[in-house]
Amino acid sequence: MGMKRIIGIFILSAVLATVLSCSSRPEGAAALDEEAPVFPDYKEVTVPANIAPLNFSFLGEGKAVLLAGDKVIKSRRGVFKFSRRGWKKMLSACPDGGSISLTVFAEKDGKWLSYRPFNIHVSPDRIDPWISYRLIPPGYQGWQEMGIYQRDLETYSEKAIMTNDLTGGNCLNCHTYRNGDPSKMVFHARSSFGGTVVVNEGEVEKLNTKTDSTISALVYPYWHPSGEYVAFSVNKTLQAFYNHDPNRIEVYDEASDVVVYDVRTHEITWSPLTKAEDRFETFPTFSPDGKWLYFCSAEAVGPMPDKHREARYGLYRIAFNPDDCSFGDSLECVYDAPAEGFSVSFPRISPDGRFLCLTRHGFGNFSIWHKDADLWMIDLADGSIKPMTGVNSDDVESFHTWSSDGKWLVFSSRRDDSLYTKPYFVHIDENGAWAKPFLLPQKNPVAYYKDLMKSYNLPAFTTGKVSVGERKLTDILRKSPGTDVKVK
Repeated sequence: MGMKRIIGIFILSAVLATVLSCSSRPEGAAALDEEAPVFPDYKEVTVPANIAPLNFSFLGEGKAVLLAGDKVIKSRRGVFKFSRRGWKKMLSACPDGGSISLTVFAEKDGKWLSYRPFNIHVSPDRIDPWISYRLIPPGYQGWQEMGIYQRDLETYSEKAIMTNDLTGGNCLNCHTYRNGDPSKMVFHARSSFGGTVVVNEGEVEKLNTKTDSTISALVYPYWHPSGEYVAFSVNKTLQAFYNHDPNRIEVYDEASDVVVYDVRTHEITWSPLTKAEDRFETFPTFSPDGKWLYFCSAEAVGPMPDKHREARYGLYRIAFNPDDCSFGDSLECVYDAPAEGFSVSFPRISPDGRFLCLTRHGFGNFSIWHKDADLWMIDLADGSIKPMTGVNSDDVESFHTWSSDGKWLVFSSRRDDSLYTKPYFVHIDENGAWAKPFLLPQKNPVAYYKDLMKSYNLPAFTTGKVSVGERKLTDILRKSPGTDVKVK
């Protein structure tokens, strides 16, 4: 067979396939007043214009097709997959905001049915192109295989920043960045080859952070906007495990304080008000202007664990002077959650300084296993606080971070199976109003999330890719003796 004939047959086949695809919309389908059974639930979500294709699965019976705009997409093994080019074209058709209309059709008993149409709303606010997170097994299984990974949100590409297979299977945790800057990063390694790793504009350093004046090595971090300081908690933390409690694991502090580390001098300092003997202080956060240090604080109840359900944390702040790393002489209570019978954790302030998102729950400070844990928003302009209704679920919502421009929030949720945390994204407008959140897209979301026996932990936005290689980070941990942190 000649080459021209082969090419001709190929072109004809492609044309026929295109015509067949475009003409395969079911005609005369009976309309159902029912929502389409799909996973993930992308019905009426708001997405950025630079997100990867939101493929989803049809969970009903029978053959199914999807009408997306004016395009017909056949399901493959129950999955509707958008081509990258086609998806971008649909998003680009909504440059100033708009919606993509979708209708699912299903064939049952030889007849076609159409489910209630729904929309995917497109925001003109672009999202930071990367997030990073830990992938960890359930807490009751120990560390096993663990790593910190980064994901390109515009594609499905995932790459390890650091894994523990070359560092003795140790624990890697608490990665954080200065307002999403991938060149300024901190994370801890515990147990074998332990230390705190600081990545600072290409320079990598290992720190030994336990001192004679602090109760532990440095724990929960937050960068100062200048990049010259990092606030940390120091915690004496224990765990309890339950067979019959809906909250399977409880993490609690026997003692905790908040300190500030000077990146330039390798010194830590604190105020007596952030290191009080009769208080537990934890989860520090700087304000975007760098002039306030926020943290959670509770009365030091005891003994633990007998009294752990009586520990309730409120939100406080203290003035901070970055010129000389000094503190104000008084505390201000931002939200007295214990007075309402609640506790708060993970305070995070939007980059414009207007809104503060936190997790509110019944007691304690480590809310990632608390089924009553929900996201709440404080308007710092007037002090009002309200639950993020429509964002919260009947299960755990916990850790969260803002995008670098404050238009998006990523948070952890156990809403899908009560076992594993997954990252969800929600748009926040300039008035603090939020949209319906959406799950991190995958090529085949049902298969991927069903087979993944790990949780996404500490999702954090970055404005670019972390460029320091895993080999360099591994060598620092394995070979460097580390720099001892001093007390100022």
